[in-house]
Amino acid sequence: MQRFLAIDYGTVRVGLAVSDPLGVIATGIKTLNHKAKTMTDLASEINEVVIKENITDLVLGLPKRTDGKVGEKELQVREFAEILKEITGLDPILYDERYTTVIAQQIMNKTGVKPNRKREIVDQVAAEILLQNYLDKVARK
Repeated sequence: MQRFLAIDYGTVRVGLAVSDPLGVIATGIKTLNHKAKTMTDLASEINEVVIKENITDLVLGLPKRTDGKVGEKELQVREFAEILKEITGLDPILYDERYTTVIAQQIMNKTGVKPNRKREIVDQVAAEILLQNYLDKVARK
């Protein structure tokens, strides 16, 4: 049985979401503060989640630019993917995350999430959107 963990990587916060054991529904589980941590420290913290949640597959959001060029954030995520692979033993699936944060903010605005709470959970909601998109388009085919 596959269990997915989605990672919305940011330079300040990293959102995490997991799939249910059937790989049908994505649920946000936590936001990690990344600002003062190295990529290796962050990957080790994610590895704890991998072990605890019996994760079999990682889906790492890839911040593609709309003009098709490779940007600095994409390079950072690709570097982080290599570190994740080394620490977790799982080869992350790089999946286009364009607009997930914008969509997450729109959802939170429409559902009345309080402004001070938005910053805490926006990356977690973005990871949830990323994973649900992946599950709907790729994993269940």
